[in-house]
Amino acid sequence: MKLYDSPHAPNPRRVRMFLAEKGVSLPTVSVDLGKLEQKSADFAAVNPLRRTPALELDSGEILTESVAICRYFEELYPEPPLFGHDALERARVEMWQRRVELQFFAPITHAFRHSHPAMREMEQPQIAQWAEVNKPRAVDFARFLDAELALRPFIAGDAFTIADITALAAADFAKPARIVFPDELTNFARWRAEVSSRPSAAA
Repeated sequence: MKLYDSPHAPNPRRVRMFLAEKGVSLPTVSVDLGKLEQKSADFAAVNPLRRTPALELDSGEILTESVAICRYFEELYPEPPLFGHDALERARVEMWQRRVELQFFAPITHAFRHSHPAMREMEQPQIAQWAEVNKPRAVDFARFLDAELALRPFIAGDAFTIADITALAAADFAKPARIVFPDELTNFARWRAEVSSRPSAAA
């Protein structure tokens, strides 16, 4: 197997963090988004949607989409479980993963794609107003998470999961999106410091 990766993009980072938590290492092929390598004919043959990450299996089949790739490795390497232990935990993790993906990660990526100068070639048209609409949405969800994280150590419960991976990738990507989280979100800050200290956060 090999992973098509882009070092500075948040979606490939989610897969790298997941693999690091599992203790799995893979050969990687770096796809430079800044140089638009994802638009090349060679990479289009890997993923016609021209997005990273992509996982090439030994059979030659290609899996794309970050969470789908993570689910594949969860089945291959069930310990430690990052999607939950039982039916209820898995449903709870799925609920929080989906909430974080749609209401936190997506607004942050919209803000970045529609405001950052490096995205002018990739996001056409860039709509500055759409970036500004999404910035407070991300902050509002961080406030929601802050209240929830007063009740438990991690996003979906007592254990670190894929929901925490997505949330951390999103929170860190807020910086280039020029989104600042208020200092009074102390539970959110505590969670972020703790998950950032895990070795997988450096993956």
